[in-house]
Amino acid sequence: MTEPPPSPPLGRHFGLPQAVAMNVAQIVGAGVFVTIPLMLAVLPGPYALLGWLAAGLLILLDGLVWAELGAALPGSGGSYRYLLACYGPDTWGRLFAFLFIWQFLLSGPLEIASGLIAMEQFAQALSPAWQKFNADWTWTTSFGLGGGQAVGITVSPGRFLAVGVGVGILVLLYRNLRDLSRFMVVCGVAVLLLLGWVLVVGFWHFDASRAFDFAGTEAVTPGSFATGLAVAMILAVYSYLGYYNVCYIGDEVRDPGRTLPRAVLLSALIVVVLFSLTHLAFLGVVPWAEVPKDNLPAEFMLRVHGPWAVVAVTLCLIASCFASAFSGLLGYSRIPYGAASAGHFFGPLAAVHPTRAFPHRSLLLVGIPVLFWTFFDLGTVISAMVTTRILEQFAAQVIGVMVLRKLRPDLPRPFRIWLYPLPCGLALAGWLYLYCFSDVVYIVLGLATLFAGVAAFLVWSRARGEWPFGAKSTSPEPERRDS
Repeated sequence: MTEPPPSPPLGRHFGLPQAVAMNVAQIVGAGVFVTIPLMLAVLPGPYALLGWLAAGLLILLDGLVWAELGAALPGSGGSYRYLLACYGPDTWGRLFAFLFIWQFLLSGPLEIASGLIAMEQFAQALSPAWQKFNADWTWTTSFGLGGGQAVGITVSPGRFLAVGVGVGILVLLYRNLRDLSRFMVVCGVAVLLLLGWVLVVGFWHFDASRAFDFAGTEAVTPGSFATGLAVAMILAVYSYLGYYNVCYIGDEVRDPGRTLPRAVLLSALIVVVLFSLTHLAFLGVVPWAEVPKDNLPAEFMLRVHGPWAVVAVTLCLIASCFASAFSGLLGYSRIPYGAASAGHFFGPLAAVHPTRAFPHRSLLLVGIPVLFWTFFDLGTVISAMVTTRILEQFAAQVIGVMVLRKLRPDLPRPFRIWLYPLPCGLALAGWLYLYCFSDVVYIVLGLATLFAGVAAFLVWSRARGEWPFGAKSTSPEPERRDS
């Protein structure tokens, strides 16, 4: 008698070109177009470019951490898998993996909501009549927190339409319709072509004296430069997020020990250069003091080509925002489901719809908060999203890669962090700098999320009789999957 053959592994379809293309395509969206005006509000004039460059250095350092972890633990799962392995799958790794999923239930909906808010802002350029109607019926308020800090809320016809789009996406996903996949690919290609259009036209009309105009009192170095730089970096990090996305599908990457590190570092380098050049292309045509708050691409195209280009660029951006929200909610709804299915999160979230075969509870858990966050200001949503990820994901991984070196020195590491441990120390310092210079409300929100997650983990573990209250979990330790 012979053993039955094992289940065939996932196909390894991603080489280095495909992995880099997937990362860059997922990063390049509307983010770079909405963050430049927000960055100019905290770092006026040419100083705003420092936000892109400083954040770029941080993600390159952090990319080294992802590169080593991806090469050493090349299976699918990304942060969830790495945190389990670094801190121990039967003990502390369970807590860190749980906390990563827990904070994701806040940061994931915030990220998707930012796309819906951006869609509403871009849509204003389609019709002056709609823009006026929306402005006339807009109600805004803010909660002052002292020291000039505030959380803004906007209620308007446009925001209700954005919420309606979010509900429509939920309905589409709840019906398990995936016919929009080709549409999303088309939208991604359209945004890449749009970015190329901006770069070519922008540098054809580039005026260095306009792009690097230090004139005027607002263009001098801000008095609170450290705080302004941190806020600008947070906005840039938001646009850069995704340089590590290929790590979530490591089982489908060819020669992952070599491909994953190269893909992460190349993707990070490409988007840093690309977005910095985009910033210069815009400000070389539109003076930084005249940059509109809501739709910089429309103002740029109006000055270069005229009204027809405004409509074209706006439709591209709206389509991109829709595709981003749709694909984001589709993918993110599977994260709590996957963790619950593996026994690392609340069991009811592992439920699958009895007739339509999709994780309906996990979808609603991620999707409903998106509708709530859509009424908040874009800057608030972005800052809250990035800040709440810093401790539970980025800082935890930086420390985790050093812990793994101590606990598993024999683990094969096809890629090792260059100049170790210096990049780890610099990356950790960078993430903590962003965290400490964030607005108090986001720090409090992040800490509240962390402490609530620890409490939820303890209650959940006690009910299951698992670590730290009972026997260790029988979770298998993540191993290498090179073939």
